[in-house]
Amino acid sequence: MTRCIALLGGSFDPVHHGHVALAALFAGLLQPDELRILPALPWQKASLQASNDDRIRMLELAFAGQPFEAVIDTREIDRGTPTYTVETLRGLREELGDAASIVFLMGADQLQKLDTWRDWQDLFTLCNLGVAARPGYALDQDQLPPAVAQALAGRLAAPAEVRASSQGKVCLAHTLAVDISATQIRNSLGKEPATCADQGMDLGALVPRGVLDYIQQHNLYKS
Repeated sequence: MTRCIALLGGSFDPVHHGHVALAALFAGLLQPDELRILPALPWQKASLQASNDDRIRMLELAFAGQPFEAVIDTREIDRGTPTYTVETLRGLREELGDAASIVFLMGADQLQKLDTWRDWQDLFTLCNLGVAARPGYALDQDQLPPAVAQALAGRLAAPAEVRASSQGKVCLAHTLAVDISATQIRNSLGKEPATCADQGMDLGALVPRGVLDYIQQHNLYKS
């Protein structure tokens, strides 16, 4: 059987239940040999509020005790310069060889702006894509940017086919309906607890308990 490596990259500033749910969804669909979580130094964001060490520790807490195994891969942080996904994938392809199935995971919101990524069309020569639905972001091809819809044409495949392919396939998963954003969480964490309670915010419903405890213990995201 083809070796399958699933990758979930992002700022994770902070990691939240939506990230864990997306990873869990594709862990079940693809049954990858390895699921790697890649915290980034993203070129699209001028600054991150949490330090690299804090983001890594929060990821360790978020994915500990899950029914699937996840490995925190810090290569993008270790590189020390802003990250382009395509560069990371080129390095991983060289490392893993031509035969391995690499599946890069993302939410539907990222698919909607895929044509803004550096060398985005090269992604299909380097990996497969696993895309999960998100409320407010359609996965219908007629609602995607024309260039993205054209790139996806003929590439849609079932999870088993994606797992068996080294690159060029796209699996769309319509079963994930988690609507959480890191911005929403940071804004909520910057408020006093009484204010959050008054506004009906349950931070425990947004962030894994261990991560929330870590954030509060280290006074992260305080305005």
